Amino acid sequence: MSDIHHYPAADQEPAKSKLAGFLWPMDALKHNGRLLLGNGASELIDLVVRKALEEARCRGVHPTWKAGPWHGQYQEYERSARTHGFKILDPFSKERADMVCIVNPCNPTGDYLPIEELKAWLRENAATNGTVMVDESMQLWHSSEFRSDSLISQHEFMQSMLENINVSVHVMHSWTKIWSCTGLRVGSVICPTVHHCEALRKIQVPWSVNGPALKFVEAVVKDTDYLNETWNNTTHLRTYLIEQLKTLNAYNGQWVFYGKPFLSWVWLDVGSEAMAAKAVDKARAAGVPVRSGKPGYNCNTFVRIAVRQKDKVAILIKAWQSL
Repeated sequence: MSDIHHYPAADQEPAKSKLAGFLWPMDALKHNGRLLLGNGASELIDLVVRKALEEARCRGVHPTWKAGPWHGQYQEYERSARTHGFKILDPFSKERADMVCIVNPCNPTGDYLPIEELKAWLRENAATNGTVMVDESMQLWHSSEFRSDSLISQHEFMQSMLENINVSVHVMHSWTKIWSCTGLRVGSVICPTVHHCEALRKIQVPWSVNGPALKFVEAVVKDTDYLNETWNNTTHLRTYLIEQLKTLNAYNGQWVFYGKPFLSWVWLDVGSEAMAAKAVDKARAAGVPVRSGKPGYNCNTFVRIAVRQKDKVAILIKAWQSL
């Protein structure tokens, strides 16, 4: 609080360097110039989309956009692309797109491409002179070895995509998820080069990341106990959640559970739109975080359930006893 009478640091330091140290413990100085913080991932998504549109117009192209190969993903990428006039392709189309945006792991479906499969998919779907955004916000839950299965460690791949087919690969993170700080609005983008990062910074609103958010980043990257607790407990708690849901009479062997074991939520198909709506209403009345799959995703029989401590799971199970 003692610093709020100052403007936030225009260069985002020392928060940016601290975050770089978290992402690349062995060579942060080498890659720090490719990192840019933003007012949540949303601001940075829009910056990359705007820059891609500008480049497409310079080539005389009406650009196309494609999501990852999922039956729905976080909507902010498509929303920005539509706003800026991109032609939206079917996510399962074989056509290469001028802009490819994949959320991996996918929120909300829980699908996940390991790093080699992800790179192969990007090579097959990004058009020459195109732009790629890969959102790895939920990949942090993977394990303490998350970096080895992440694009943050794939510097040679990002360079080869740029040199061979002039495709710029950007890695996006919303840090509000893993560190439970949604009110602070902190995101980052890793650009393929320092030049790409500077180009985004020039069109970014000054001081877009507020002072408390920058201070939070400085502190939270050092909280190894929090991350270790997350990695040690999430998979077990997710398994427990599914086991408890299977005890409900409404389950009856018909519900289908989706998502990788390390994820912090369960994507659940209850098989009926009416039951899904009823489940959301009962959970909301009990104060339990369950979201409908209908808004934005048109997955009308699905609900998204957050992984929580066992006492919180008990509240949900009690609320759903009468489904």
